[in-house]
Amino acid sequence: MSSATLTAGDLRAGTLRSFSTFLYRRRTLYLLLLLVPPLLWFSTVYLGSLFALLVQSFYAIDEFTAKIVYTPTLATYKQVVTQAANVDIILRTLTMAITVTLACAVIALPIANYMVRYAGPRTKALFYVGVMLPMWTSYLVKVYAWRLILAKQGILSWVLDSVGLSGALDAILRTPGIGGPSLSASYLGMFIVFVYMWLPYMILPLAAALERVPASLLQASADLGARPRQTFRHVTLPLALPGLAAGSIFTFSLTLGDYIIPSVVGAPGYFIGMMVYQQQGTAGNIPLAAAFSVVPIVLIMIYLSLARRVGAFDAL
Repeated sequence: MSSATLTAGDLRAGTLRSFSTFLYRRRTLYLLLLLVPPLLWFSTVYLGSLFALLVQSFYAIDEFTAKIVYTPTLATYKQVVTQAANVDIILRTLTMAITVTLACAVIALPIANYMVRYAGPRTKALFYVGVMLPMWTSYLVKVYAWRLILAKQGILSWVLDSVGLSGALDAILRTPGIGGPSLSASYLGMFIVFVYMWLPYMILPLAAALERVPASLLQASADLGARPRQTFRHVTLPLALPGLAAGSIFTFSLTLGDYIIPSVVGAPGYFIGMMVYQQQGTAGNIPLAAAFSVVPIVLIMIYLSLARRVGAFDAL
């Protein structure tokens, strides 16, 4: 009985060795066996859903019956790019995405530079933990927490009132285009929440890019008589540009497609994500929702092509 079991085990081991040797000698087949399952999932679930979305965008809604007309047409896209309200939604979203990206870059650059060039090992570890700590908290919890912070009777208003800056806040809230009844009901408040949410996604790629800048270049710049500001402008910043571009990919695309923050914080006015959510849910206009979904895809593709030229993907 034991010898039969041993023989069966030897046969299995020999078969596995033979199969392993067979795959080792045929690297292409081995690579295909490894890649086929994830590629099958990617092509079916991810690309398949995108293709279905694209197909839906070429249909239209019958204005009388409110039913989808399954005839290929560009009427829905025409509605998106010609109706003033829809164009306003796209421009509002694009403006917010660009503004948030620029603000994150301005804030993240000195933080990342200090983390890489001046902070000691312990301080650097604390910086990394501090940057990533907000990412460990629930997204919805952070959004609603900021809504309470920015409310008219919230913590921020109380702090500004305590230091005598409530008048300055009221003047800012009266500014057309960014103001509102309170920070939690203004585009300025929405901007603050967006910057808070996506700032870590700018700091981390930027710090990774700055880590690759050789210290010898900075020393050579100083030896040639350059001041720290000149060294930063002419040496550090150009070499950190791929990291900035990589971080901006995250901040731009995440802001462009988000619908929760504009729904919870900010002034009245639709963003692309909110429009997609409403059209496919409440209104039941799937073609219009699909067409609006294609807009950020096109904008991000254009942005990625520009970011690729400055080596953004090298810092990802």
